[in-house]
Amino acid sequence: MNQPLAYVHPQAKIAKNVVIEPFVNIEKNVEIDEGTWIGSNVTIMEGARIGKNCKIFPGAVIAAIPQDLKFDGEETSVIIGDNTTVREFVTINRGTKANNKTRIGNNCLLMAYVHIAHDCTIGNNAILANACNLAGHIDIDDWAILGGLSAVHQFVHIGAHTMVSGGSMVRKDVPPFTKAGRDPLAFIGVNSIGLRRRGYTNERINAIQEIFRVLFLKGQNITQAVRYIEANIPSTTDRDEILSFIANSKRGLMKGYTRMKDRI
Repeated sequence: MNQPLAYVHPQAKIAKNVVIEPFVNIEKNVEIDEGTWIGSNVTIMEGARIGKNCKIFPGAVIAAIPQDLKFDGEETSVIIGDNTTVREFVTINRGTKANNKTRIGNNCLLMAYVHIAHDCTIGNNAILANACNLAGHIDIDDWAILGGLSAVHQFVHIGAHTMVSGGSMVRKDVPPFTKAGRDPLAFIGVNSIGLRRRGYTNERINAIQEIFRVLFLKGQNITQAVRYIEANIPSTTDRDEILSFIANSKRGLMKGYTRMKDRI
């Protein structure tokens, strides 16, 4: 904490065992909880709230004002949960009056050069690979994984336990439990490997696969598919999570699976 080559504003609230490396700049109205490490040349600006045992690598900028012309100096924040790793040159912008905060959950990994814009919400255990770019007002749920160089349109919702292929242009919502790839982005299967790693049984995964066969593989539109699922597939936590996601979709869902020869 007593690093003479770092600047820490006297009004910042820093736990006693936080490690701050040389050339760090920490402004007022910042809170950093115990066990966190701040690498050299990190800038942490007003409104940052950083949890326990985080690692912030060199060059990261946390809680800079939004890159949004509507921002009018309102007091907003960036909230980062416990045990989250922020790698080199990641940028995380504060919220705007629309949501007042940008929030990152616990146990997340944000790889180098990730950008997270204003009012985004990222759940627990999410991974954003190198150079992912998120526009404003994006929701990413628990255990989602985004491949490197992915770009996500504002107001998109990416569901829990999803995997998005590297280099994807994500313009539509990605339902939970799915894998997404190709251009334009499309359903390419259920993330069965990820689900097994998290303790989902084969029976449970098969039930999820049947729901997505109806949604994306049987030639029905989404409205028809939802009606069929509600009438013919028994209610479970997973089924209801998928249907709730669809009902609350603002951007519409990504495309269903199509063969490459049909896309030419």
